[in-house]
Parts: sequence; C-alpha cells; structure tokens
Amino acid sequence: MKALIPSGGAGTRLRPITHTSAKQLVPIANKPILFYALEGIAAAGIREVGLVVGETAPEISEAVGDGSAWGLDVTYIPQEAPLGLAHTVLISREFLGDDDFVMYLGDNVLKGGIANLVRAFEERPCDAQILLARVNDPQRFGVAELDGERVVRLIEKPENPPSDLALVGVYLFTPLIHDAVRAISPSGRGELEITDAIQYLIDQGKDVRPHLVDGWWKDTGKLDDLLEANRLIMEDMHEERSGTADGRSRLVGNVVLQEGSRVENSTIRGPAVIGRGTHVIDSFIGPYTAIGDGCVVEDSEIEHSVIMEGCVVRGMHRLEDSLLGKEVTVERSDDKPKAYRLMVGDHGRVGVI
Repeated sequence: MKALIPSGGAGTRLRPITHTSAKQLVPIANKPILFYALEGIAAAGIREVGLVVGETAPEISEAVGDGSAWGLDVTYIPQEAPLGLAHTVLISREFLGDDDFVMYLGDNVLKGGIANLVRAFEERPCDAQILLARVNDPQRFGVAELDGERVVRLIEKPENPPSDLALVGVYLFTPLIHDAVRAISPSGRGELEITDAIQYLIDQGKDVRPHLVDGWWKDTGKLDDLLEANRLIMEDMHEERSGTADGRSRLVGNVVLQEGSRVENSTIRGPAVIGRGTHVIDSFIGPYTAIGDGCVVEDSEIEHSVIMEGCVVRGMHRLEDSLLGKEVTVERSDDKPKAYRLMVGDHGRVGVI
C-alpha cells in the first residue's frame, strides 16, 4: 500500500499566514501539521508516500526532505494549481500504479493515527473506504448517508443533512478510483471533487464502506479549528525540561522547555511548550500555548495561542486565542487593560494602543 498526501492548497481560510507560509507547515504544539500525517502513515506501516505540492513546494521540500526522518520514501508530485482532490489522484497515476493507497489530507490531524483504518481495509477488502466522524454541524461538511455498512450517497454541505457523519480527510482506495477520477467533470467551483469520484463508484455498484473515527479529528484550515487541535494535542503532552527556569519562576503542570529556552521571573501553567532558544521574561504563559523557536516574550500574558518562530511579544497584558506568524513583533504602547485576539502574517509588526 502507498500513501498520497495532497499539500498544494492555497490555505485561503488562514490568510494572511498562508500568504507567506504553507498551511501544512503551520505548527501545532511546535510541530508542523504535515508532520502528524507523516507520523501516522509511518505508524500504519506504509513506506512509499507521494506528496502533491503547489507553489509552496520549495518550503515543503525543505521541511520534509526525502522522508527518511520518518522511515519514509517521499516522491514529490507537482500540481500546477489547486484543481481538486480528485485531480491530485489523476496526476499521481504514475506514482500510484496499480497499488491500493490511502489519501491523507496534509492539513488534517487525527488522534490515534490511521493504523486501525488501514488494518480494517486489509482485513475486510472493499473498493473504497472513507473515514467519518460525528459532528454537531454537518451542514459545514461533506456528509455520508449509510445503508448498514455501505455508503449510498455523499452530499456536500447539505441544508438538510441525512446524518451527522462528516467526511474526514482520509480515504482508502483501490485502483478503481482511477477510472472514477477520469469519468467525472469539474464542479461548479472548477475542481475535480473526490466526493464526486466516490459517488461515481457508488453509482457503479462498487462496495464503498464507512469507518468511524476513533478519538477526535480536526481539519486545521480555520483559526478556531487549528487552536482546538493545538489544545487537544497538548492535553497528551508529557513534561520535558531541556531548557532552564530560574528560581523566581514557577512551572505548573505539563510544561515543555525545549533545548536552549530560558524562563526568568515568569509563571508557565501547562500544558505549554516553549521552543528552542526562546526567552520568557517577567511573563505569564497560560495553558494550551505553544511558543516557537527563537522567540522573546517579555512583560506579557499569553494563553491558548500559537506563536510561531522568531516572534517578539512585549508589554501585552492579555493575548489569547491568537496565531502569530513567523517573526511577528507585537508591542504594547500604553497600559490600558484589554484582551486581544490576533492572526498576524509572517514578518508583521503590531503596535497596540
């Protein structure tokens, strides 16, 4: 079995962050989102991975390399434009050959990985298997209608959903999918939709089966979902103290101080992670906060936020539910107490009044 990871999307819902960074490399708990997919694929025993890349290909290639860090063999497949998930299958035909494969969207995060899904597919072969999760708002997703253990219909963002089962960004396919992606036409938004290809298989009488997700799943394409994924992952973190904290500081709960980090006269209440070479001074870092490498946080309070590498945060007496891109500077210009919610792109600078 092989794996295919579409990673060429524009990430419009995370702009301005994705104007300068690949959305799949935005960190969660100080690890790029894409790395969780690679880890899950490796843990499922799959070794050959096709990584579909677009205009952010150089950045993704630099981060992932040849895949050997995960015991994988990565092949890069260029996509001229984000023309749909079925299009990624279409252009990957040579790499995939006649092998079964798992398609794992590069901006999705699953608790527990995909090993159980792959095992179920191998033990009870079918023509396609889709991962589903129960959601409270199925109108926002592609939704599956089931008849026992078979999928009979897929509906994209229905006004009156037939179920609460949303499609998760993980699919298992046999080579029959190649006929399906060639048979369908572009949707109204000009893309070849994978849901249309799966529906084609269903209409042809093929055996398409559901697999309900164990644990949680997050599509990290929006800020709130990314922060929620960060929170969920950090709940399972274990304490690590490779950095240093002086005698005037308090570390409470599961706190990760990565190598070279320094904490001075500050309180860090976990779960929290402080990146390599980051300096925290006279500050409070609250739960579910991940601060990247090479940052400076001084005289500030930060909670439930993702701060990417190289940022400087000074004099912020309340920063929460925020995502800061690389090398952002946020400084306070007076003492009025307020809470701020920010999403700032790379190299930005914010002066707060």
